[in-house]
Amino acid sequence: MEGHLTLPGASEIALAEAEHRRVRAPQALLDTTLDQLRTLVVVHEAGTALAAARLLGREQSSVQKQLDTLNRNFRELCGEPLVLKQGRGKSALFTGTGEALVERARDTLDDWLDVVTDSRRRVGGSLRVGTTRFTLGFLTPAVERVAAGFRADGIDLKVVHLRTRNLLEALRANEVDLVCGSTLTHVGANPAGLDVLEWRRSGLTLVTNLDRRLVPGPAVRAAGLPRLPLIVAGSGLVAEFLRGWYGADYRGLLNVAAEVDDVRYGLELLSSGLLHGCMLVTRGVAEAAADGRLPDGRGLRILDVLGDLEPRLEVLVGAFARAGELGQHDADHPLNRLWAALTSRHDEWRAEQPTSG
Repeated sequence: MEGHLTLPGASEIALAEAEHRRVRAPQALLDTTLDQLRTLVVVHEAGTALAAARLLGREQSSVQKQLDTLNRNFRELCGEPLVLKQGRGKSALFTGTGEALVERARDTLDDWLDVVTDSRRRVGGSLRVGTTRFTLGFLTPAVERVAAGFRADGIDLKVVHLRTRNLLEALRANEVDLVCGSTLTHVGANPAGLDVLEWRRSGLTLVTNLDRRLVPGPAVRAAGLPRLPLIVAGSGLVAEFLRGWYGADYRGLLNVAAEVDDVRYGLELLSSGLLHGCMLVTRGVAEAAADGRLPDGRGLRILDVLGDLEPRLEVLVGAFARAGELGQHDADHPLNRLWAALTSRHDEWRAEQPTSG
């Protein structure tokens, strides 16, 4: 029986050509190091070799030597250098090849750093935890329980300050491995795609300097908010509450006396008497003001807001991890060790709470 000649397909030819191209890559390209690429990117961002040297903690001559090497190699490879010298004090001028290589170098460095970070997290060499200012008290005792063991095992633990509006976004984008903080949910619901260690749920709170005759308390109805002079945050959980209750034009439907970016400034407005009204805050902020952690809140009254509007919304405070990730690691992985410490502290806190009846 005669044999049959099998010709390679287009995909096989393409793979063979790509392999040959990598094997035969020019030496001038292979001599380019990640350190040189980093220097090129920093010079591009800083403007000059001197400014780049300061950022890198090097001598200007060292940076210039790397640029000269890159220029020489890529003039050989592409027919033009990457960076042209300008007059003294002027920003470096990048050629077309230089601009293209800077863009690729930036992506290359980011990709390598992402792979290294992801691998280090996977094997348990590092852990990044995000927290808001008002949940540090929730996180700190748990971190103290694992800190000595982490140090002994060479685990790099980093705590990152996040604003509430960026909390879950940072977790879902893999910028952190676990977060402690607050998020807005429908009553009784959990945010999708996350494992949750619930600390508590609550509605909004009012902090006010108004006379008791105007706002007797101890609570006000959400439906009654439009009749009060309000200080509101321009973004974050409170703005999400109001947008959910009153729509995108909530500012036009409420009596907004002031809009602030920093809750401390709002408290200062009230405590100084420069403005008479009520500020909408989360329960955690109200408690921090009441117990002195936010000194500008001393002397102000705290009133609960009864959520009698649709949709039924609440603030969920707790720890959050990406769904299923805890189960992907054994109990000795730093993510699970910290989660266990948070759970233990949570159980103790529950036991410390007074019982009714």
